Amino acid sequence: MNASQIARKAIKQAPLYLALAAVLIFLLFPFYWGFITSLKTEAEIYDFTGNFLIPKAPTLSNYSLLFTTKNYFVWFWNTLFVSLVTTIISVIISVMAGFAIARLKFRGAALAGTLVFITYIAPKGFLFVPLAQILKEWGLLGSLSALYITYPTFLIPFCTWLLSGYFANVPHEPEECAMVDGASRIGAIVRITLPMAISGIITAGIFSFTASWNELVYSIALTSGEQNRMLTTGVMGAFAQGDFMVIGPLMAAATVSSVPIAILYFFFTDRFVSGLTAGATKG
Repeated sequence: MNASQIARKAIKQAPLYLALAAVLIFLLFPFYWGFITSLKTEAEIYDFTGNFLIPKAPTLSNYSLLFTTKNYFVWFWNTLFVSLVTTIISVIISVMAGFAIARLKFRGAALAGTLVFITYIAPKGFLFVPLAQILKEWGLLGSLSALYITYPTFLIPFCTWLLSGYFANVPHEPEECAMVDGASRIGAIVRITLPMAISGIITAGIFSFTASWNELVYSIALTSGEQNRMLTTGVMGAFAQGDFMVIGPLMAAATVSSVPIAILYFFFTDRFVSGLTAGATKG
């Protein structure tokens, strides 16, 4: 390919790359804005004179204030532990439910899959009163244990719907061959089907962890006490002064809180995309 052909190809593809660049800027700008805001003093945050897209005097004072906030690391640990526990619970149950809906031929399987998804899209507000009553009767209302029970109520339906679609596209033949060779149904599932569906399972896990990490409504309504706060509620409570929010530390908290999620997506991007397509596995 000579220089003129390369130039013509570049010109032809230029609109595509310009559109891609515009989309990336649009999507990444909120993260950039949050980061640079965390490096500004409170006075500079509200100063839009000059080039306000670059901090005039970058400072780490907001991060210092955040890390020295009482109970911050307790809230961080609470969020991490609750997210991990609810992710494990949700994925295990969703794998079993998704496999049953997709691969076990029983009457009403399609209806069950539809009802599961409808359960996911139902507004959370509908569940407040019944969940609070159940948790109160069990003596769990106000503690972190309430979140271990309530978070899976919205994680499992979506993950089940996602995995049922994925399992439906995983080839049946390897599992059947394993059973012909003497493996039990459970053995064939564990040794053959689940490894083939690992992309979908990872996708369900990433979704569950992200949703648990960022959840706000249930953590406000169903927990109480400083030791039981999550990052979202703890940080908001710490830097809210009446109707005024201290923006700098809040943006520092948002930046730090996004790091675990960014790492998760960085290492599992290929698996996540493959799982969302729900059919990329080849026999």
